[in-house]
Amino acid sequence: MTPEAPAIAVFAKAPVAGEVKTRLGATLGAEGAARLHQALVERALATALAARLGPVSLWCAPDTSHPFFARCAERYDVGLRRQQGADLGERMHHAFEQAAGPVVLIGSDCPALEPRDLRMAADALRIDEAVFVPAEDGGYVLVGLARPDARVFADVPWGTARVMARTRDRLRDAGMRWRELPPLWDVDRPDDYVRLQGAGLALEAMR
Repeated sequence: MTPEAPAIAVFAKAPVAGEVKTRLGATLGAEGAARLHQALVERALATALAARLGPVSLWCAPDTSHPFFARCAERYDVGLRRQQGADLGERMHHAFEQAAGPVVLIGSDCPALEPRDLRMAADALRIDEAVFVPAEDGGYVLVGLARPDARVFADVPWGTARVMARTRDRLRDAGMRWRELPPLWDVDRPDDYVRLQGAGLALEAMR
């Protein structure tokens, strides 16, 4: 790790059965979907650490009290922070505001994300004000900012296929310079789970 490298923030919900990966409940059951969520969070943390950039923190929702988060903190030696804000945009902006320098923020739904993607994002932030890895479903799986800017997250229809398109509008309105890396897929629906099974990606918590 180097001092000038961006910090990495990993966003995750507590793995409560029936409250995470709900669209996979019919395929895996509520408990199975929660276990998959745990596995994806652990993969995201392992990927963040393998990138060897700045410090890695796990941003927890609704708070840090779930035992799974404590286990992650111990296993991966990462700090725990509570997500704060009325919607996802406010929660992400809060995380960026807490940092002293650039930050790369990732979710926990994209097992295709690799350490090299994080390093490419870090390289982009040396030149550009923002960097994104779009998701194939219309959202994004990574956002990096050289400095906090609430305009990036304003008036975005979170949870829809219009997230990345609307974010581009916000970036243009703000006159910001940004870069987009190649899009990746995340795991939300049954067909995503089929794709995950065929991808041969290691998920520690599922073993």
